[in-house]
Amino acid sequence: MTRQDASFLPAFEHATPRNAGQGVVYSDAALLLVNKPAGLLSVPGRGEDKQDCLARRVQAEYPDALIVHRLDMATSGLLVLARGKAMQRRLSTQFANRQVDKRYVAVVNGLPPLASGEIDLPLAADWPNRPRQKVDRLAGKPSRTRYQVLSHDPFANTTRLALWPDTGRTHQLRVHLLAIGHPIVGDGLYAEAGGAACGADARLLLHAESLAFAHPETARPMAFCCPAPF
Repeated sequence: MTRQDASFLPAFEHATPRNAGQGVVYSDAALLLVNKPAGLLSVPGRGEDKQDCLARRVQAEYPDALIVHRLDMATSGLLVLARGKAMQRRLSTQFANRQVDKRYVAVVNGLPPLASGEIDLPLAADWPNRPRQKVDRLAGKPSRTRYQVLSHDPFANTTRLALWPDTGRTHQLRVHLLAIGHPIVGDGLYAEAGGAACGADARLLLHAESLAFAHPETARPMAFCCPAPF
């Protein structure tokens, strides 16, 4: 039985969930698409206070659901889970081979000088300040983010961006935007480095808006869009 809480359109046409805040937005025998809320871990963390997470909530209804990729706790948006280990391997291969198209939306402080651009800066763990990451031109892993300005609010001095991470490093979008002087609004983790305005919003204004990939069982092109709640 296939459940579709979203209108699903094939051939990379966008499918927008009608109930964007209601959790599972698409499911079939091979996979699940879930809209993760901000403030919820993707998988369990260390300690009893970090056991509540999206994976366990989904597994309460779908016991065979397995995580394929993750979103930061502070980030909301679309997340794929596989139904069983075989589907997990196939979907994980697509992510590892960069065959999945991912688009994020963010609101940042200031206005980038270009309407679109690319941020190519290597990233590494900031070990004394974990879980923070940092730009490390000597030991960092190659990391690239493309961006496009969608709109600018001159009164708040904020800009809405579309973001395409070509690599999937931890906190990549947050650190890359901070590095070019336009930190994401509401980013409390990097607020000290980015200035007081970083923590100006109640949540991190970063949302995984769309995903496109091949169905792991049929190879059929699939695409989903879940608009940002901000």
